[in-house]
Formats: sequence, C-alpha cells, structure tokens
Amino acid sequence: MSINIWHPFTQHGLGEPIPEIARAEGPALYRADGTRIIDAISSWWVQTHGHCHPAIVGAIQEQSARLDQMIFAGWTHEPARKLADGLSEFLPDSLQHIFFSDSGSTAVEVALKMALGYWHNRGEKRQKILVMEHSYHGDTIGAMSVGARGVFNQAYAPLLFDVGTIAFPEAGAEQRALDQLEAYCSDKDHRPAALIVEPLVLGAGGMKIYSAAILREMADICRKHDVLFIADEVMTGWGRTGTVFACEQAGVEPDILCMAKGLTGGVIPLAVTAATDPVFQAHYSQDRAQMFFHSSSFTANPIACAAASANLAIWRDEPVKQRIDAIIASHRAFSDRLADRSAVSGLRQCGTIMAFEIDDGAGDYMSSLGPQLLRFFRDRNILLRPLGNTVYIMPPYCIDGEDLNSVYGVIEQAVDHFGNR
Repeated sequence: MSINIWHPFTQHGLGEPIPEIARAEGPALYRADGTRIIDAISSWWVQTHGHCHPAIVGAIQEQSARLDQMIFAGWTHEPARKLADGLSEFLPDSLQHIFFSDSGSTAVEVALKMALGYWHNRGEKRQKILVMEHSYHGDTIGAMSVGARGVFNQAYAPLLFDVGTIAFPEAGAEQRALDQLEAYCSDKDHRPAALIVEPLVLGAGGMKIYSAAILREMADICRKHDVLFIADEVMTGWGRTGTVFACEQAGVEPDILCMAKGLTGGVIPLAVTAATDPVFQAHYSQDRAQMFFHSSSFTANPIACAAASANLAIWRDEPVKQRIDAIIASHRAFSDRLADRSAVSGLRQCGTIMAFEIDDGAGDYMSSLGPQLLRFFRDRNILLRPLGNTVYIMPPYCIDGEDLNSVYGVIEQAVDHFGNR
C-alpha cells in the first residue's frame, strides 16, 4: 500500500506539482539537482535569520545529546529557565510570566483560556471575546472562532463560538472601529473578557496594515474599561514590522502576548504566551480547581528551548537590526518602482513586509489569480505564496540585495503578465 501525504492549504484535485526540497541554507531552498529557490516568504513567515543558521543548528545538536524531552508538569529544566531569563531582555517588564506551547494556534488558545480563566476565577461572568474584522489567528477551534468567518472555516462553523467583531480600521475610517470597540467595552450588561488583535499587520487576512496610533487607542480603550488586551504577535513578532514586537511601535504593553514562528528563528516548533502578574495571580491559589488547565506532551521541549535561546543570542550578537533596516529600505525603493503601474493597487509596507494587489476584478483569497501567480513564481524558482491576488514579500533577514532584486524582477514580470487582463 502506498501512503499519500495530505498537504496543508493544498487542493490535490488540481494536480499541481509539489516540488521536493533536499536542503536549505540562508535565504534559499535547494532541490536534489541543485536548483536554487529564493525563499521570499521565510517558509510561511517563520525563518528570520535564514535556513540552517549554524548557531541554532549547533544548539539543537548539543541539546539533543543531553536532554531531548521530558514532562513539564511539575518538573523543569535548564533550557526553559535560560530561555525565560533571555526573554526578559526582549519583553516589557509587565509581562512577568510565560507559558510554553508548541504552535501559534496553540499560543492563541492558551491566551483565550487565560483570559476566560482570569474572569472565571475572579467570580465575574465575562465570556465574550472581541476580535477585528479580517483577522486570522490559527486553525484550532478557539483560534478559528476569533478569526474571520469565511472560506478558511465555513465547514467547521458548528464548532465555533460567537464573538464581537469590530471593523478593520481602514485609512480614513479608523474612528468607526474605535467607536465599535468603545460600545462593546462600555456595555455594562455584557462586559467583554478580552480583545485580541494582530498588531499593525493582519497576515492571512490579506496583509492589511493599520497604524500604531490606532493600536495605541484600542489598547487605551480596553484599559479604561478593564478589558484584557491580547496581542497575537505570532507573525508580527521577532522583527517583521521593524521592531522586535509590533506593540513596541505603539508603546503598548498587552495583558497577554502570543509568540511563535520566529521564536526559534523559524527552525523548530515552539510557542510562548506571556502574561501579566494579575493574569497569573488569578490562577494562583490553594484551590487546585483554579490552576491553569492546559498542556501538551511537548510543552517546553528542551531542544526547542535551546534553539530559541540561540535565536536570542543572534539578536544580541549579530547586526539583525541593520539587516532589517536594509530590507525596509530596499522594499521602499521597489515600491517606488511599482507606484506608477496601473495594474498595481494598495501598495503598502510595514517593516520587512511589503504587499500590494494585482487588479484582477476578483480581489479575494479565492481569486483564480492566486494559483496562477503561485505557478508563475514557482516556475522561476521564487517561493512566493500570494493570498489570492495579494502579492507580498516577507524574506528572512539574511537575504542580500542580489536575491531581493531577483525577487523584485520576477514580481514585475508577473505584474506585466497578469495585470489588467
């Protein structure tokens, strides 16, 4: 019997080729025949310093020979403690407690359970979660519930819980979102438990970008009404927006912060949900029924923790900020090149993330242009994965100008080929 591999977000019925990769190094993937593919989306937004960074690989090799895995309920280990100490240099002082898990979706589930447990243990019936239109927070049940309803989750609608939705703060219409948030938070008969947002950039929702000032105002409204503020930094964290965490640009210290993807440099799965002391204290008791009921078999895996500590060392010891700034400047110059093309709309950038739409008359995730663009880029050895007709670039920070120019050149070819057809 032959076993078939079922790939994520892949419609096998279309018969598209699925290339096999043999190895990776820096900003590139390599096929067995030596074909080099520029990874312009950091392999789904995870790679920060590039593939197979020697420091992270070395940390994994060393740790795997010493302590590979152990239970974390009631036991601990040095790699977890070292990582916690290291994270204190990057997180705001108010986030004093971290909870380990193993994916971005799970980090969000943990955050939602922390928020609901916070109010439950305080004896307050607050259960509504507020979300932002077009958001995406993952593929587990809670994460899907706080994400936008649509093609991603329509088959699973019976499993999802109700939420309160505020509008995306489109430029020029930001006040509508703020007014909706104010109305939800000030409703004394149905006080919400928390607001969860992707700060500054909505990823799978179409790389939509809003300002740091609006993020600050949303956090202020939540603080005024004693509503927990959850920042989902799974995608935006670890430099994507130009700062280590997007919340820094707004001067926001969330009650709960989720991180994953770049936490280990994108090499191995690990997630952290960081929380303030009041959130932790709401679960701290002599009553065992008030403990935080969440875990997974691989919570705080020692090998993953060692990889994450190696990532922190790279941030401390290598010129990561300079690399990020170089990408930001390069994207700006490329945006100027695209600005006068009639087929391009919605040019936008936040840090190392650049995005735009190729006008095709459909304009959503299910646009038929998406698979065509994916094939076009794949045939030219560029890994870009458009969100429908939205093309975006999110490269690893080690990418150089030559590779970026190759990516830009192929994108310009795609605009010329598919635009205004």
